Amino acid sequence: MHRFGDGALTAAVNPDGAELSSVSDAAGREYLWQAGPAWPRHAPLLFPMVGRLAGDTLRHDGATYRLPQHGFARDRRFTWAARTPAGCRLELRDDAATRAVYPFAFLLTLEFGIAAGALTMTATVSNPGAAPLPFGFGFHPAFAWPLPGAASRAGHALHFQHPEPAPIGRLPNDSFASAVEPSPVQGTTLPLADALFAAGAVVLEAPASRSLRYTAPGARALHLSWQGLPQLGLWTRAGGDFLCVEPWHGYHSPPGWDGAFSDKPGLALLPPGASQVFAMTIRPE
Repeated sequence: MHRFGDGALTAAVNPDGAELSSVSDAAGREYLWQAGPAWPRHAPLLFPMVGRLAGDTLRHDGATYRLPQHGFARDRRFTWAARTPAGCRLELRDDAATRAVYPFAFLLTLEFGIAAGALTMTATVSNPGAAPLPFGFGFHPAFAWPLPGAASRAGHALHFQHPEPAPIGRLPNDSFASAVEPSPVQGTTLPLADALFAAGAVVLEAPASRSLRYTAPGARALHLSWQGLPQLGLWTRAGGDFLCVEPWHGYHSPPGWDGAFSDKPGLALLPPGASQVFAMTIRPE
């Protein structure tokens, strides 16, 4: 585990999954879910797949591979490339184990840094191979719900950068239902309650916003922003005091789709020698 910070904010990163495991302020308030029995993770990385393929089966060049939900990066140990008092950088490269489930060359680099009281996570996917690289990527941080200082889970809300009137998708029982409900966002505000997630995760398939504020009475707010990630998932689990705010590039296979992985809707397709960058920033306010 590597701990780093700037005095105003401190974070910890675990090389297992390059997982952010703590974000706390100078007063010791912890903003990240601490991996309790309801869900044993803090902020897993989703790569090379966001969501689930039909039958967990990846099809490529006439062969089939078993790629689990959300891919394998969250369960692999990354290599430290740099560690400083203000951040760190970790890397994951393809090897025999990854090629057995995902037959592509890749380099996934995660860089974490704190400056001016804000934590930025930057993921770079690079293609060192000779063929195009199809992939999905997503951040999956779980924030404390209730926020530290709030009296209860009541009164929490997300305030989006822009109005979000488009119908939402749902992820009930690991299947994807696109644009099935009217938006629960009231202008720019989404009131949070357990009932909101009774039908599964909330998916904004093409949100106008690239930032939001997570607020509660009596608590310090969190400002969250992201770049290069066109979808947004929101999720919690019964019995868990957390809210996941998940910017994605990619999503579950649409119902009835079972084609070649490189043709899957929502994936990025990276030419040989190219790289693509994704970022998310967390700032207590």
